[in-house]
Amino acid sequence: MSNTALLKSGDRSELELLFDISRTLEKYVELRTALGSVLSIIKVRRGLKNGMVTFLNRATGLLKIEEAEGLSDEEKERGVYRLGEGFVGRVFESGIPIISKDISQEEQFLNRAKNRRHEDMEGMSYICVPIRSGEAVIGTLSAERRIYPPDSTSTDHWILSPEEQLGVDKTFLEKVAVMVADSAKLREQIAGKQSLWKYEKEHQLYADFDNTDGENLEVLGRIASGSSIVGTSNALKNVYDLIKQVAPSEATVLIGGESGTGKELIAAEIFRLSKRSGGPFLKLNCAALPESIIESELFGHEKGAFTGAHNQRKGRFELAHRGTIFLDEIGELSPHIQAKLLRVLQERELERLGGSQTIKVDVRLIAATNKDLEKEMLEKRFREDLFYRLNVFPIRLPSLRERKGDIMLLADHFTEKYAKKNNKLIKRISTPAIDLLTSYSWPGNVRELENCIERAVILSNDMVIHSYNLPPSLQSAVSTNTLPNMTLESALSRLEKEMIMEALKITGGNMSSAARSLGITERQMGLRIHHYGINWREFRKVV
Repeated sequence: MSNTALLKSGDRSELELLFDISRTLEKYVELRTALGSVLSIIKVRRGLKNGMVTFLNRATGLLKIEEAEGLSDEEKERGVYRLGEGFVGRVFESGIPIISKDISQEEQFLNRAKNRRHEDMEGMSYICVPIRSGEAVIGTLSAERRIYPPDSTSTDHWILSPEEQLGVDKTFLEKVAVMVADSAKLREQIAGKQSLWKYEKEHQLYADFDNTDGENLEVLGRIASGSSIVGTSNALKNVYDLIKQVAPSEATVLIGGESGTGKELIAAEIFRLSKRSGGPFLKLNCAALPESIIESELFGHEKGAFTGAHNQRKGRFELAHRGTIFLDEIGELSPHIQAKLLRVLQERELERLGGSQTIKVDVRLIAATNKDLEKEMLEKRFREDLFYRLNVFPIRLPSLRERKGDIMLLADHFTEKYAKKNNKLIKRISTPAIDLLTSYSWPGNVRELENCIERAVILSNDMVIHSYNLPPSLQSAVSTNTLPNMTLESALSRLEKEMIMEALKITGGNMSSAARSLGITERQMGLRIHHYGINWREFRKVV
């Protein structure tokens, strides 16, 4: 094959690669996660290693690493550059790309984020390009390539010379940089923020990634800027309105709702928005410990108070002084502990177990339960006076069934979380899997959804979460529209239909390509599409 033919083949390969990068940037909710996947793709499929993206932090005037391939969170924090400092700072300040054939010979290359040995950098080339929005430089994109081993200058095996190869890499990275800038801007527009790009007399236009709430672009899909609560449904918005009203006060909050709805997350959000956010935030699950231990955990004990009490110990209320304490499953407390808790709420004082000294505490209480405490109170299992002390500001969390619009946002969030945790690349959730997720009743709420997605991420072996990666409990008669006693033939037919739909989706409705990918003839494909009533035109890609 001639060099010309090879280059044409390379052009097609690059278009496919850029298309996959575009889809990756569209798929992920959080920009940082999307960038991590993009850098992994260009490493695996383009051979460009140690990719890194930086953006300007306007609050500090420094360039900070948004994402970098192969760096830990600590190393990313160390990777801070002043304007004009090192290659990254120079590219940002000038807007002109920089190419180095061998970074081991470059004094201006800053080895700041990760301490790398000189010999590891020998023969390693480096390309850094600006990320622009119009005329505005908003960040940088850089990567490295080993052109030839440090002990050899031979380039006989290269189709392109090292200089030509670096030029091609620069052009490719510039295309990716444009896509990154567009993706960042789109996320900001969707999130309803003010424009990232503002006119600056001294420095052109810079990206304001520190918005009025001090947060970055990861707010997409979240209930509010800076919040870790995922979802945008009306049911969740109503809850968040209550959170914003009660958080600045000192009122005791009682969070109710089914198990797995995220009561601890709501408590943490109340604490984050409160005046006590600079103080301690302690949590305790009242159902996880026996009565003999939970009393000591809450109120502390003196030395010798009981067998094994070899030292004095402060309880959670003492440790949470001038902060907030969150008691989950408070309905599980015994009457004896309920009485002691009531005293703390009324008098703001306690005595350690085995002690006589009165200790003053300044603590805000947030409690949670999945029980009906009013019913428990009427049946004399929960103290009436304690109930009214706790029920100052009740918040009921909706079940996942009441906020179905948030299911896919949560599924995407957990997919990104566990893909990163398990070091896997997951590009998307298949259509049949989405159908299962949205039709299931979710008796275990958000916790059950999270566990299902974690399992699916582990089982996926083709960068896609399929319906068969999800637990069998989701694939019920209600959620899949099938009879309880499915025959082998019907099960195989369902799998065949799903594979055909997936192939059509991947090929953009091209039946010939879909048939080849499945290893069947076009005639067989046509017969099966007719048999299952699949509208192949729905899968056509809009250009």
